[in-house]
Amino acid sequence: MKKLEFPRLGELIWREELESGLRVSVVPKPGFKKAMAFLAVNYGGADRSFELQGQSYHTPAGVAHFLEHKLFEQEDGVNALTALSERGANANAFTAPDMTAYHFECADMFYENLELLLKFVREPYFTDESVERERAIIAHEIRMTEDDPDDAMYYALLRCLYEHSPIRESVAGTTESIEKITADTLYTCHRAFYTPSNMALVVVGDVDHRRVADMAGEAFSDMLVPTAKKLPPKPEGPLPAVTVTEREMDVGAPMFLAGARTEPDLRGLESVRHELTASLALSGLMGSASRLYRELYDGGLINETFGCDFENTAGAAHLTFGGETRDIQKVCLRVFEAAADVAARGFDPAFFERRRKTVLGGAIRALNSFDNICYNIAAGSFAGYEYFDTVDVLGTVTQEDARAFLGTYLTPDRCAVSVVNNKPNS
Repeated sequence: MKKLEFPRLGELIWREELESGLRVSVVPKPGFKKAMAFLAVNYGGADRSFELQGQSYHTPAGVAHFLEHKLFEQEDGVNALTALSERGANANAFTAPDMTAYHFECADMFYENLELLLKFVREPYFTDESVERERAIIAHEIRMTEDDPDDAMYYALLRCLYEHSPIRESVAGTTESIEKITADTLYTCHRAFYTPSNMALVVVGDVDHRRVADMAGEAFSDMLVPTAKKLPPKPEGPLPAVTVTEREMDVGAPMFLAGARTEPDLRGLESVRHELTASLALSGLMGSASRLYRELYDGGLINETFGCDFENTAGAAHLTFGGETRDIQKVCLRVFEAAADVAARGFDPAFFERRRKTVLGGAIRALNSFDNICYNIAAGSFAGYEYFDTVDVLGTVTQEDARAFLGTYLTPDRCAVSVVNNKPNS
């Protein structure tokens, strides 16, 4: 295994790409009682169209999430999640637009738990009956999400911003789309994407890195199989597909979420730099420490629900801002005016450097989280960068970069708005 050292952070990674193509990364944490294992698949809710061995497939929304639910069930009737819990492990899984991951954390029986993790993820077992049972569970989960105002508002905004991208829909799919998912669908997608060369194993803790790599090598030694080729959606137009969407729900006050698409499909550290630029620009403009936030808050136009964010996932990138307000138009207008002013004049240099230090401090604190380390190392391995290198990228982001970001992307013509109004008499 190769030893990658990051002296500035006091971190190192033992790294090996196995013969099967599986990427194994072990971050040693001497003296820590708990250890974490994280097995990630470069396949998520947005990966719905693909080509495998000359044949094209177009799958319903929700397959990756459905598959995540079903993989814990094993042919011998044992539920792997239950088995891990009985061994003292805190285990779970999640599906994102661009990744599915299975993970556990434990203080004892680490290698026994790792062996089970590597086994159930590679050995699917589905029946028509078990798929039907799971369909009812997932449908209930979907209905709960659809009744949540924040989720409803968020996906309504994505459907405004994107006409073709699969991230328009929840990774869980819809109650209609999951009706089309069969055991054969799940087996096909597992065969297409759950291949060693399309996966990454990350372990953090006081463990034997060589033993981890040997276990992974043995588990996947007979899986030298091709991975499906993801088929991209149609390209998006230059502006949002829809500019405004509104709906009524049981909410205490009107809510809005505005957003704009930015640069998609960036790779490697270029993608990281774009994200960091967005974070600095948005937090500097309208974060809780900004002049604009104080103005809007003191004027009674926003409350503590107001915030901003940036997402870069599955070939799509967008900024968002919003919260509860009594005057959506006035808040958006002030955001656009402030963005144009900063784009023209720039941030106060001292304030910008304080924002940079705040972001840097957050990135360094995140290194205390095993979950964060595992997720980001896996995401970096799929996106072509080394997670521990990203801290150095922050120092290369200039005020000019932040100004250009706001001037290019945070403009009225590029933005769409999703509104949730309270129902009359509610």
